[in-house]
Amino acid sequence: MPVILAGIGWHMVGAACAASFYAPIEKVRKWSWETTWAVAGFFSWILLPIGMSLCLLPHFHAFYAALSPSLMWKVALFGAMWGVGNVSYGLTMRYLGMSLGIGVAIGVTLVVGTLVPPMMHGQFTALFQSRSGLWTMAGIVVALMGVAIVSYAGHQKERQLGASVEEFNVRLGLALAVLCGIFSSGMSFAIDAARPIAAAALRLHVNPMYAALPSYVLIMGGGALVNFAYCFTRLGFKKELSLRADLAQPGGTLVKNGSMAAAGGIMWYLQFFFYAWGAANIPARLSYVNWMLHMSGYVLWGGLVGLALGEWKGVGSRPVRLLWAGILVIIAAANLVGLGMAS
Repeated sequence: MPVILAGIGWHMVGAACAASFYAPIEKVRKWSWETTWAVAGFFSWILLPIGMSLCLLPHFHAFYAALSPSLMWKVALFGAMWGVGNVSYGLTMRYLGMSLGIGVAIGVTLVVGTLVPPMMHGQFTALFQSRSGLWTMAGIVVALMGVAIVSYAGHQKERQLGASVEEFNVRLGLALAVLCGIFSSGMSFAIDAARPIAAAALRLHVNPMYAALPSYVLIMGGGALVNFAYCFTRLGFKKELSLRADLAQPGGTLVKNGSMAAAGGIMWYLQFFFYAWGAANIPARLSYVNWMLHMSGYVLWGGLVGLALGEWKGVGSRPVRLLWAGILVIIAAANLVGLGMAS
């Protein structure tokens, strides 16, 4: 039980990093979003994954050369799938609004990313045939309830603060949110497909807490290709955007913007660094719960971070009570999953 609690705890640390990573990025000034995102991505998807693997692996190039090309392509393509979901995230917010868009997208990716991997391994029916499986399935259902409550609270907050979605389109927004959720689940599929890479790292006596990290070179590399293609295409063809103008800012602005973007990118990477620590403490037979814990923790910490940053200031008591109710429901879901793993 202490090991399981440690696993849940590390997942919550990773989720806290995920919920907080955009805070420093929001402090970037006089840069386009595309330039900011590309700089942050260089740290999160390229520099840190490769740097960690260089530190962990005794022979970096030989390790990847020994992997099956089909395995590497599979993992990288799932990473690219996540990249597509990441790009479509902004469109979801554009047509559905922040709270509803996030709620639907995260609800979909929580379900798809949690349940599809056991289906692919022929383990889905087993979830309903054991006490532990039933507990964890109950936890997933309760987590979805918590996500819905927090999302509704956010929607009420936006209405009270007078926020409006200029291009609000329910049908298009919901379609994009569902697609975003499905494609964002590519990260879960990639981590599942990359288990042979973690096993190869273990054979080289890499600490089990870090064994999954070498796979991030391929997973995040695949996602980086999609994100960078999107950013640099817009920078190259949108007249109102200019990478040259962004980089022509005064030295002080460049240092501050670069530092804030890098900090956001590092925090983004740390979510999956601690995800690996959490997964290392979860029994292999219940590996599917890792994604559920991460995504529900993301919503939980997103609400708490919003409160800490004053985003709910001036909002009536009812939305705040709803937010706290949703947070408590998500905490209850994590406890249900913990009971399932312990039984």
